[in-house]
Amino acid sequence: MKLAEAAFFTPDVEGMTAFYRALLGAAPMAKSADMAIFMAGQTKVFIHRTYQPEEGGLPPENHLAFAVPDVDGACAGMAAAGIPVERVPQDYYWGRSAYLRAPDGMLIELIQEAG
Repeated sequence: MKLAEAAFFTPDVEGMTAFYRALLGAAPMAKSADMAIFMAGQTKVFIHRTYQPEEGGLPPENHLAFAVPDVDGACAGMAAAGIPVERVPQDYYWGRSAYLRAPDGMLIELIQEAG
């Protein structure tokens, strides 16, 4: 596994963008009124405006995303290790992902590597 993304949800996209621009010393690689994406080495720092989730939709929660070669296989391994998968693997516009929670409640995304 490799850390692919750190996602931050905030009502202050502009403030967070200015902070990460100063911290990382670089402009975002993508930006809109609702989001900004920076690169820190091989890891995306994704800033997204907080939103009201649709019924059954993904929650706007800060999370870490780890890239795996096979998200379905990784989830089977997590379940075998006694780690419950909160959202089973699904295809999204950004790729195939699944979600679980760390013991402290933090949302963790497993995303299938492209290719």
